[in-house]
Amino acid sequence: MGDLKRLHTLLKEIDDMLAGCMRCGMCQSVCPVFAQTLNEGDVARGKIALLDGLSHQLIHDAEGVKCKLEKCLLCGSCSANCPSGVKATDIFLKARAALTEYSGLSPVKKAIFRGTLTHPELFNRLVDMGSKFQGIMTKKANAYHGTSCAPMLSAILGNRHIVPLAAKPFRKDHPFLDTPAGSSGLRVAFYPGCLVDKMYTGIGEAVLKALKHHGVGVFLPENQACCGMPALASGDTKSFEKLLRHNLDCFSGKSFDVLVTPCATCTATLKKVWPMMAENLGMKERRDIEAFSAKVMDINQFLVDKVGVRAKEATGKEAVTFHDPCHLGKSLGVFSQPRALIQASGKYSIKEMKDANTCCGSGGSFNLQHYETSTQIGQKKRDNIVASQAAIVATGCPACMMQLTDMLSRKGDAVRVKHSIELYAEGL
Repeated sequence: MGDLKRLHTLLKEIDDMLAGCMRCGMCQSVCPVFAQTLNEGDVARGKIALLDGLSHQLIHDAEGVKCKLEKCLLCGSCSANCPSGVKATDIFLKARAALTEYSGLSPVKKAIFRGTLTHPELFNRLVDMGSKFQGIMTKKANAYHGTSCAPMLSAILGNRHIVPLAAKPFRKDHPFLDTPAGSSGLRVAFYPGCLVDKMYTGIGEAVLKALKHHGVGVFLPENQACCGMPALASGDTKSFEKLLRHNLDCFSGKSFDVLVTPCATCTATLKKVWPMMAENLGMKERRDIEAFSAKVMDINQFLVDKVGVRAKEATGKEAVTFHDPCHLGKSLGVFSQPRALIQASGKYSIKEMKDANTCCGSGGSFNLQHYETSTQIGQKKRDNIVASQAAIVATGCPACMMQLTDMLSRKGDAVRVKHSIELYAEGL
């Protein structure tokens, strides 16, 4: 049993947030999980009905409630389309936290989050070691996409095609930066995020190239940690708060106009989830988080809205289709800026796919726990990408890139997967 005071606070917050739901069912029409399972319990309305009287449910069937809550991508489709403005994803995050506060974390998750993830230096060393020995556990799956599969780990990973860890993490080449504002008069803090640091290092390089080109000063502090979303998605508020404090300390004491990230999930977490889940912290910490989060901006949005990058007429014939990450579009309302950035290179034209703003099915840990459903959703996205006949599919989220690569690689599709900032930086 966890902290009863904290549990009581969470249950009260959830009850207050549930009051706005009219049970209209609008969420049903946009939920990607429901579209596959046709199970009422998998849609936001069903989960909200389940959460009425959560304190009673905790006593009688905590594990059952937990299983139903975890079958959610946290994509925000329900929240974005709710006529009553119910923030369903916020409710589900708090409910997961309440369940974990009541029943505790599993030993495996405790080891991952509290034993590893909250200790950035240890986490980095373990991942660095994994990158050196990953060839022992994996074999090449698709040369075009550079993916591997892991038959020895099929019980955990299934038959997915995985993007390998980078031979050298981004932080090794750029452990620290502190440059003044140049011709733009702007100076940013840079938060690469775990996937850019450990897998997609080219995205980080593209960000720095673009910022230097536009005369933007950069503060990149060392020893950054995970944004905390993986822990919070499992209800582990203790690890989440520890990671929040650690990152806040990394960026404190330095002046910057904006904090930029190339990861949609990290952007949404730092900007929206940190303040929302900081209610248990002290007044000074809450004020610091509010001030910090107000400065957070997606790299596409920063370059277009703040720096003034504009689309050009394409001189090349290569078509790019764009997948809107849920955390970028639905959570932050950033849709046009990534497309403008791609077109600003002058090399590419945008060719819209069908349902560009629907979820790709990744959902972080959802992909691990419900891979079959995740794949069914991902294959719909893959079909739309291929039908667009674009040579490249771009997006603004490394996690989406992993999912899209898996789907395209398994089908043998010759469509490159890139981040929008990479395409823009090519022409600089």
